[in-house]
Amino acid sequence: MRPLNSENYQIVRLKNGICSIRSLAEDETFHPVVGPVAEAEALYVRQLRLRQRLQSHHGEFVVWDVGLGAAANAISVLRAASDLPCPLRVISFDRTTGPLDFALRHAAELGYFSGYENAARELLATGRALNGRWELRPGDFPALLRDGPPPAPAPHAILFDAFSPAKNPAMWTAPLFSNLRRCLDPGRPCAMPTYSRSTMLRVTLLLAGFFVGAGRATGEKEETTIAANTLELLEEPLSSKWLERARRSRSAEPLWEPVYRQAHLSLQSWEKLKRHPQFQ
Repeated sequence: MRPLNSENYQIVRLKNGICSIRSLAEDETFHPVVGPVAEAEALYVRQLRLRQRLQSHHGEFVVWDVGLGAAANAISVLRAASDLPCPLRVISFDRTTGPLDFALRHAAELGYFSGYENAARELLATGRALNGRWELRPGDFPALLRDGPPPAPAPHAILFDAFSPAKNPAMWTAPLFSNLRRCLDPGRPCAMPTYSRSTMLRVTLLLAGFFVGAGRATGEKEETTIAANTLELLEEPLSSKWLERARRSRSAEPLWEPVYRQAHLSLQSWEKLKRHPQFQ
């Protein structure tokens, strides 16, 4: 990848010629293989069957965008639903708006803002855009879940796109996903894809009370992960064979604190995991 600009962030050109953003502080690139639009459409729009769900949905459809970043995921979802009558409400969470501010100043290179530049500027300025269909909830997401009532209406879908556990472990702990699971409405089916396929993440989601499946491929990843509060939203739920592999894995025990490390499953986690309804 060849850097084009340098600040707290850089514009980088990926191997396929698409531009993306690199965070210098975290030393990580957003959507690093196929680029912002291709990854957002594959991982979220198509995997969530967003258009199909919206076409048969009655009332407001709520999406939590966890990790606003440079807004490629949120904009891809808003664009995919722009011609449908179902009211869509996207609520974006992030601790900083730096990537979005930077992205808007390099919108021409990035290419995915087309038609949404003013909405993104309005979101930065006021926290709301598109007549309230896109909202920003700034702050520390783990604290928002931990310290009060749910920070927004219960979602029908979650776009989970935090920096990696090695760089941002606070966003991948067992307490965070347990708190997130409690924010869901049991009567409101909700699916949550994310780019990771790690055993640690999948165990964490299962122990938090989610059903978990193998997600669709994106970029160089043969599969990703999708979690849900109902088994019916998963095309390929994890099987008992996966469970046995998890038992042998050297990196399966959840992060109980926001400190990255790798460890075998504890006996307590294994006993709870094998009792999960998904494997009965």
